[in-house]
This record gives sequence, C-alpha cells and structure tokens, in this order.
Amino acid sequence: MAETPTAAAALRRRTLLTGATLLGAGGLAGGLAKPFISRAHADEPIRIGLLLAKTGDIAPQTEYLANGTYLALAERGNKIGGKPVELVWLDEPSPQGAQQNFQKLAQENKVVAILGGALSSSALAEEATAANLKLPMIIDNAAATDITGKNCNKYTFRLNTPVAVQARMFAPYALNYGKKWYFLTASYAFGQDINKSFHELLAKAGGTAVGNDEVPLNTPDYSSFILKIRQAQPDVVLGGVPAGDLSTFLKQWNELGMKGKIPVCEIAIGDTDIWAVGPQAATGTYTSLWWYKNPANPPEEVKFTQDYQAKYGKPPADKAWMGWITAKSLFESIEKAKSMEPLAIVEALENWRGGSADNPYMYRQGDHQFLLKNLVVQVKDKITDQWDYFDVKATVPEKTADLDALFGSPEANGCKMTAG
Repeated sequence: MAETPTAAAALRRRTLLTGATLLGAGGLAGGLAKPFISRAHADEPIRIGLLLAKTGDIAPQTEYLANGTYLALAERGNKIGGKPVELVWLDEPSPQGAQQNFQKLAQENKVVAILGGALSSSALAEEATAANLKLPMIIDNAAATDITGKNCNKYTFRLNTPVAVQARMFAPYALNYGKKWYFLTASYAFGQDINKSFHELLAKAGGTAVGNDEVPLNTPDYSSFILKIRQAQPDVVLGGVPAGDLSTFLKQWNELGMKGKIPVCEIAIGDTDIWAVGPQAATGTYTSLWWYKNPANPPEEVKFTQDYQAKYGKPPADKAWMGWITAKSLFESIEKAKSMEPLAIVEALENWRGGSADNPYMYRQGDHQFLLKNLVVQVKDKITDQWDYFDVKATVPEKTADLDALFGSPEANGCKMTAG
C-alpha cells in the first residue's frame, strides 16, 4: 500500500542524510537549522530527483535539460556543502505516471528536492504531489499559467515565463504584421493557454481571428490545416504547438511553398525545435528565455556556453541553460540553507538571486515564479551555421523595474500561497 503524504513526510524527516536530528517545521520558525554535514554520514550522497520525459516529442528538449543539470553539478565538483550528490532520473510518461514517479523519488529514493516538469500537463500533476508530500520542486520547462497561478503552492517553484506573460510581451511584435490572425494551437494545456491569452490580446487591439484550429499532440500531417490557412490569407499565423510538432509543421509549411508568404509567430521556441527543422525550412519570430549567442549574456553564462561546447561538442540549447540555472539555484540554496529540511530549502530558494545587474533573476516570494527578461528572436534570412539560427530583436521588458508589473501580481494571477 502506498504511504500517505503525512507518513511519507515523516519518513523523509527520519531518513534525511544529515546524520543528526533535522529541523522540523516548528523548529524552522523558532531556531537555527541543524548541522548540514555529520561525520557519521559524510559519505552518503544527497539525492536530488530529475523528473523528465525520456520518450516522445519532448525528449530532445529534456535531454538538454538534463545535460544542463549535470553540468551545473559538475561545476561544483559533484558536491553540495562538501557532501556528494546523486541525481536520480525518472520518466514522465503521462501526468498519472509522473505523479507515481514523483512519489517513488520521494518515498523510495529519499530525494530532498526534485527538478523537472517538461510538459505542462505533467507539471500540473507533479506540483499537486509536491504540495501533498511537502517536497520542494522546481519546474524547469512547463509554461502553463496556472502553475504559478491558481495552482501555486509553497513547495513548487517555476522557471519558465507563464504563457499569459509571454503573450503580453510578444503581442506587439505579432501585431506588427497585421491584425488578421490565424490560430493553430495544440489541444492540451500549453496550446489552450496560448489560444486564450492571444485571443484576448487580439480583441483588445481591435483585431480579428480569421481561423482557429486546435490540433492533437503528435499530429503527423498538417497539410489540411496549411491549405485552410492559405485560403484564409491571414496577416500572421499565431502558433501554439510544442516541440516536435512545431518542427513538423514548419517542414510541411515549407514543402507546400508557404515559407516567406505568411509570417509565423509563436512564443516559447525551443532551440532544438528550430534546429530540427533545418536551414531550408526554418522561419518565424518567437520568444525565448535564453540564446547562447546573445551578446548580453553575463560572464558566467558565457563560461557555461564554453563548458557545454567543450563537453558535448555543440552549443547549449535554451533548454540546457534552463536545466543549468534551475539546478544552480537549487544547489546554491541547499548549501546556503545548511539543511535538507524542506522548508529550509524553500526559504533559501525564496531568497536566491542570480543573473546580472541588467537582467537579474529571482523567484518571487508571492508565487515562486522566476522573474527574468525574455528575448524576441527571429530566424535569420540566411543560415550558414548549423546552430546559429536566430537574431535577437529585443529584450522585454527593457527596464528591470517593469518586470513585476508585466508578470502581474500573484493575487491577480490567482495565486493564494498557503503557509506550508
């Protein structure tokens, strides 16, 4: 029989690898954390879970997420506070399977925190489990608004900029092409979120949706949708299909002679998505969290790019950086907390800071949303390098002071954070 959340939390408190009686939830408020390292258990590893899909169209992205995570650990000598660290990677086969593997990581592998959440559908299920088991989790990829909106909780942190925020960042650039949009979005949380957010922004701008197709995940043939788009003659195609589906669409878009005739726009492009398209078919304008050739990258991220290139023989995709920065924030927070007690890690994450003076990074305390500026990138007219596909057109918002307002208040986004 599976353990109850209460029993699992108690078991974890008894077996965490500090070698001493760890700080309880009540002690966190009233005293200092117990010693981080004990002589008796100094050689036992700190276990951290990776919960990332190993198969499916998202797998090329999760490989980079994992690579970035492992590189962040290698940069630290595979240790936190002098203790060895072990990463335990389990699959996200489905939302239900992801929940089961979350429980396995917590109850069998005794991890102190989890990094993962490749798809929004799985991440939404995982964060509910994080709250039930009171185990810190950083969602490093999924972008559904509700993750740090109405589903927010004390134990879940999220890196990716929510769909609704990216939509507000990107809508002015899509509107530059005109106000007649054709929507092509996937029929799951990410695509539905894009559809809703951009429809609202288009209506406010006085625009018109001349088509609106919702397509299943892993659609192999987009030709019928492309023919409908060609007939509708929109000013722009507003996409909302993820990962390999976007690659499939763009290849077929090119094969049917549509490249260069109607612009394609979408938020949250993954570098692996556009690399998979190839230079002949690649096209479009997108948002991205990070680009390895962005001249504004701070020195430590330039070094990360160099280290990644040296290790893997190719530059890091945005997902590699996403795996790296979330892992870095977690490792540094555990070290700063000097404890593996869940609430101590949570508190340290709430106070973690990274990035640069021009583009600071942090998890907002009110909803645990990662605040950072996004990039607007456009595929180059002529691609001469197998990795260098983009020109950075803008950083949004321009002013750091505008970040909080652009993301919207936690309360306005529906987050009601509980004490934990």
